Amino acid sequence: MRKGRKARQADDAPKRKTDYRNLKNPFPLMKAFSDDHIAKMHEAALDTLENLGVKVLLPAARETFRQGGAKVDESTEMVYIGRDIVQAALASAPKSIPVAGGARDRDIVLELGNLCFQPGAGAPHATDRIKGRRPGTWSDYQDLTRLTQHFDVLHMVPPLIEPQDIPIHLRHYATMEAQMTLTDKVPFVFSRGTPQVEQSFEMLRDFRGLSDAEFHAGAQCYTIINTNSPRTIDIPMAQGLIDFAKAGQVSIVTPFTLMGAMAPITVAGAITLSHTEALAAITLTQLTKSGAPVCYGTFTSNVDMKSGAPVFGTPEHFRASLAAGQLARLIGLPWRSASGSAANSNDVQAANETQFGTWGCLMAGATVIIHAAGWLEGGLTVSYEKLITDMEVLQMVAELCAAGETAGADLGLDAIADVQPSGHFFGTPHTMERYQTEFYEPLVADYSNYGTWQERGAIDANTRATGVWQDILARPNPVKSDGQAVGDLKDYIAKATKAGGAAPVS
Repeated sequence: MRKGRKARQADDAPKRKTDYRNLKNPFPLMKAFSDDHIAKMHEAALDTLENLGVKVLLPAARETFRQGGAKVDESTEMVYIGRDIVQAALASAPKSIPVAGGARDRDIVLELGNLCFQPGAGAPHATDRIKGRRPGTWSDYQDLTRLTQHFDVLHMVPPLIEPQDIPIHLRHYATMEAQMTLTDKVPFVFSRGTPQVEQSFEMLRDFRGLSDAEFHAGAQCYTIINTNSPRTIDIPMAQGLIDFAKAGQVSIVTPFTLMGAMAPITVAGAITLSHTEALAAITLTQLTKSGAPVCYGTFTSNVDMKSGAPVFGTPEHFRASLAAGQLARLIGLPWRSASGSAANSNDVQAANETQFGTWGCLMAGATVIIHAAGWLEGGLTVSYEKLITDMEVLQMVAELCAAGETAGADLGLDAIADVQPSGHFFGTPHTMERYQTEFYEPLVADYSNYGTWQERGAIDANTRATGVWQDILARPNPVKSDGQAVGDLKDYIAKATKAGGAAPVS
């Protein structure tokens, strides 16, 4: 069947070139508090660690702290960390962390000033307009991984949803297989105990064809460590900090402090507590292995005081991100912040909350912004449609990060001279050379007028988003994997599954 004239013209049209893979934050950074107040918050965190301490539930972690000079009370599991110990840890933690993707052009560098986005993560449910809201499945995990791969503005693969149709002692095999065969971006490894972590490292090492020494010589993956606020590091999280530090892999330390619930009700109080817990976890990584790659992080928002439910994209969430950014710059570490939404559907509330939360992260100078696309219900659900509509915003942000032309041809002086007063620029050579490639091409937005929109079925953005993700998933997997490596991976998983898998540590 021959293509029509319009189809041929579309194929022959110049393609707009974009580079969303290596973003620098171009925005002037905002402050929530004065520099003096931020310094007082840091001092308060050091005082809290030294005098009030943190509860550390893992005996091996308490022993690591003890050997590093901290005071440990075994009867209460409390650890009291002197400020000199914390300061030494901050001095040894790297300020710039290269992390390898599955392909070299997917490598990233975590450092202040760089910008990496991740979609929503950690949800037990998935939802879309076709199947509705449901417990997350292996099929959903694969779909969302493929959608993450498709968009260059997403740089890291997070723990998108929990595939609940796979038992938890086998789940890490499935998630690692998907990340290695459906994407070539920086992968995530759950910290659910040493056996699962070590097996995940083995799968990744062998799939990438690395020796043990090569794997440990540079970061190949990352994990997220959440403290249990207030002032508690539980067994799986403490073990994860130790396991990742020993292996030279990245821990992103993220206290989850909700103002008025597990943290003081004020922004300054909640961020001071978050900072305290982050410093304790960072110190554990450095006592385990000096120079281990670790990122500072925060996820601080408030609760709805009428219901107690967490809310996101609020002014308080925005201010908390700004304060966390100031503290991250004070200690000099790359850091992770988060967007998100408490809305129950992909509506205007969801869009407002996610975009406002994302701008808080951008104005705060976050290195990694998680939950930037797809997140609903305060993290209970990832929406296929919302991932697409949020991608529109992230790609527009990426456009602002791209370097423009220097003063020259972009000034359009010839075009200005060509057009007489009250004329137009549609037909000038300057316009004709650029009209197909100059402007951002919308992903899901419809710029047609009302009459044309009605004639085309009056389709809203949420419905259009369904068509976008369906089209992406209908295409072949673009990631080309070595057949032998894939076969070896499947053999490893089959043998490990037959042997009983690896139970998580609770």
